[in-house]
Amino acid sequence: MSNKDWDPNLTPEQNYVLRQEGTESPDSSPLNNEKREGSYHCVGCGTKLFDSSTKYESGSGWPSFFKSLPDVFEEKTDMHIGYPRTEYHCKKCGGHHGHIFDDGPKPTGKRYCNNGLCLVFKPKSWIVINKPIKCYYTTYQQGTLYLVMSSRPRLHKFVRLTFHPPWRI
Repeated sequence: MSNKDWDPNLTPEQNYVLRQEGTESPDSSPLNNEKREGSYHCVGCGTKLFDSSTKYESGSGWPSFFKSLPDVFEEKTDMHIGYPRTEYHCKKCGGHHGHIFDDGPKPTGKRYCNNGLCLVFKPKSWIVINKPIKCYYTTYQQGTLYLVMSSRPRLHKFVRLTFHPPWRI
């Protein structure tokens, strides 16, 4: 693989898996333990690939899903280990994500066995502001942004926004 194929914004491990169809070690991804509501996106291009409602514990050592979002992957047959497996790649950037097996739960019976390095988890937003708000000042402390919503000190209303790593979303 030439250097021009590598994305400088990704780690060498992410580039290896996405561009050279590598595989991360089992049980190495923190996403195996991710239980929050949200969505999973391609680390290479940001395309939304899976909803958290389709994630399940397969016992395989990799983040597993029984259903992807429609029309986000291209599939091909992989013979790297001597027998055919279905490999899937992001349709937008071509990044390799993993393999599909027919041992998943209902309703699909599929297991999308995904390399966690190739995914970015985005938690569902817990705050929705659907009208203009007036913010009098902000303060940032230890990963939390506080928006002060009143000009009178005794009537301060705070909106707290907390940021979680990874910062690159």
